[in-house]
Amino acid sequence: MNKFKERITLNPIMTFLILILFVIVLSGFLNLIGFEATYSKIDVTTGEYTVTSESVESLLSLSGIKYIFTSTSSNFAGFTPLVNIMIILIGIGIMEKSGFLKTTFTILTKYCKKYTITFWLVLLSVLFSIAGDIGYVVMIPIAALLFSYGRRNPLVGIVAVYAGLTCGSGISFLLTAIDSEMLRYTLANARNIDTNYLLGTSCFIFIMAIAVILVSIIITIITERISTNNVEKYEYKDEKKEVRIGKREYRGLIFAIAAGALYLLVFIYNIIPGLPFSGNLLDYAQDFYIDKLFSFDSFFSNGFVFVVTMFFIILGLFYGIGAKTIKNNNDFCDDLKHSLDGIGLPVITILLGSILINVFKKSNIGTVLTVSLSNIIGNSSLTGLPLIIVLFLVSAISTLFLTSPTAKWAIISSAAIPIFMNGSLSPEFAQVIVRFGECMTIGLTPLLAYFTIYIAYLEKYNQGENPIPLFRTLKYQVVYGLIVGAALLLLLIGWYLIGIPIGINGFVTT
Repeated sequence: MNKFKERITLNPIMTFLILILFVIVLSGFLNLIGFEATYSKIDVTTGEYTVTSESVESLLSLSGIKYIFTSTSSNFAGFTPLVNIMIILIGIGIMEKSGFLKTTFTILTKYCKKYTITFWLVLLSVLFSIAGDIGYVVMIPIAALLFSYGRRNPLVGIVAVYAGLTCGSGISFLLTAIDSEMLRYTLANARNIDTNYLLGTSCFIFIMAIAVILVSIIITIITERISTNNVEKYEYKDEKKEVRIGKREYRGLIFAIAAGALYLLVFIYNIIPGLPFSGNLLDYAQDFYIDKLFSFDSFFSNGFVFVVTMFFIILGLFYGIGAKTIKNNNDFCDDLKHSLDGIGLPVITILLGSILINVFKKSNIGTVLTVSLSNIIGNSSLTGLPLIIVLFLVSAISTLFLTSPTAKWAIISSAAIPIFMNGSLSPEFAQVIVRFGECMTIGLTPLLAYFTIYIAYLEKYNQGENPIPLFRTLKYQVVYGLIVGAALLLLLIGWYLIGIPIGINGFVTT
């Protein structure tokens, strides 16, 4: 039986190929039967609704096949996860090769308990939602190295951080750029019912702050109690040797901290408005500060990956100078390319992931399914708790097929907010429910762009003879998604029953 299981175990690359073929065939079938859905789409500028029909586009046709072949190269070249991971790996490589990470993580793991390290690692992953998707390319490699230097299974660190990044993607005690964009749809729909309706940037802060801590604790417990025993085993073949931290290592840390602090001070000063010669990195075309930082055309959105990479390079370089692990320009150049060694498999995985996402998006299946689900709410007469639960589930299910929060809310908000306000529930509470529902399932779909980074790093540290199957990597996340989803739903229900504000001038009811 075991030999039979080994024979049918699919390589992730083959699984991606099968999924791509399945989407192509499915799009042809759904187009043939006329699978479509209609909804009222709101214009956030004018507040006017237009009836919009969405249908599935067949890729099982000459034009569909042409699209796949002609778009694959350009789509892959502009695939954000690939570009970001290649740039970030340069910074991580020099931090690792110079010894900065080894020294820093050795000190951390020596004086901190496992639970403490896992909690803070997960909490940082959850908080990274403020900066958008950059957390995936920063935290996943760092988590693997932190667990590895701490003589723990790096696969567990990768699984835990991915859970923190995905289950925490919809929660943040500060208004994120995504929340700000969604708020435009929330207000546009609300003002069709109450023209004077207002919402501030802190209208979710109370419930989000509780959710951040709650999710971080839950993921930490699951990681230490369940994931540690469920993921593939990792063995250190060399004997456990205590890493000695001497004068050179401490001098290197001092050099790195000083240089890194100076870099951060200069950078932070340039994102603070109103001071002499400050605020140079803000997008002043925007109204909210968070949009000035993270709008589509802002410096952060277009350059933050390189900002982080330069920070990592500075830390690694100055540590190497202080600890004398970097003695000349050749050492520095060798360290820069260190993390890019053996990157062939991750690149192939990311290529196929980009093709899957591209063909699924082109097919429009996710949009049609989301519209169909949102119509369940729009055509219902639900109120109170049943309405809260149904909206949560609609968000969770649709996220499996439409991972963009803004695109999903643009569809659902037009159906949900009128029902909510007519039922004396607030539109801001509806937005929170949708965001919480997203946290439950965003980590369970291969259609998430940064899922490819997750499986690539699991394979990098996999010691087994065979690659880890794609669906097993998703299985690792199921327990996180189910428990976090249940906890967030209970939090929403409890908040509704108690009736306290969800933020500053943000309420459960209207």
